[in-house]
Amino acid sequence: MSALLLLFFCILLGVLVARFAKPPTGMAHSINWWVINVALPALVLELIPGLRIDGRLWFPVAAMLLTFFGAWLLFALIGKTLGWSRGRIGALTLVCGLGNTSFVGYPMMQALHGDAGLAVAVIADQLGTFPLLASVGVAVASIYAGKAADGRKIARRILTFPPFLAALAGIAVNLLGGWPAWLAAELHALGSTLTPLALFSVGLQLRFHLGRSQLSALCIGLSWKLALAPLLVGLLGWTLRINGLPLTISILEAATGPMISAAILADEYKLEPALTNSMLSIGILLSLFTLPLINFFLGG
Repeated sequence: MSALLLLFFCILLGVLVARFAKPPTGMAHSINWWVINVALPALVLELIPGLRIDGRLWFPVAAMLLTFFGAWLLFALIGKTLGWSRGRIGALTLVCGLGNTSFVGYPMMQALHGDAGLAVAVIADQLGTFPLLASVGVAVASIYAGKAADGRKIARRILTFPPFLAALAGIAVNLLGGWPAWLAAELHALGSTLTPLALFSVGLQLRFHLGRSQLSALCIGLSWKLALAPLLVGLLGWTLRINGLPLTISILEAATGPMISAAILADEYKLEPALTNSMLSIGILLSLFTLPLINFFLGG
């Protein structure tokens, strides 16, 4: 319970600072830089070398693929039926197909399932969500914005992303037997800064600017992200007889709120920024309540 309270406290603190303390311009960007380039790689390098290789670990990656491509198919069909603009279809595909599996997902999985659950979440995020964002996500943004995707830039983005490189290095160290204890302790110290800083940054960036015409799209998008996607992942897992933490974490990661980086990408390509930012804020806040609820029904 104390771990869950910390999640709420850090986000609330970020909201209050943004509202009343007049933080320096670019503060959230600076915090995100530390989280992405230092804390997150350190956490990945700490956890993956100690992860027991399990034949079911392909499933969390597959769950992220199902969440994204299921969203793309669903919103393309609904958008055609309801006459949505291409920008709206692309925006919903990005923000509701890609979950906040690191900034919110990591702290939540650790709070609910400890370091063992967090290690599985790292696999889902670094081998599933991030490569999707950097490749197919960029392609979707380009397609619905009427621009051509640059394959070289996509490859460069993946191959130079510090947490992804850390994941590859962590797999190699795992196969070689792991880190010495003193180095693992140093990585743990750096990685432990992720939870408070990432959630504080989330609180700083929460925004609500929703028009009445966007309400139905928001409800449809979040229904997929917070309910239908985890349900489909669960049904697939049970059909394939996946069990234990690989199934539980896959369902929970599929149910995380929209991804901050996906919303930023949608903004860059001018895919309904007001809708994406409101969906991001509302989705993240709702997920803080729906994730523990889903975990309860899963027996966690």
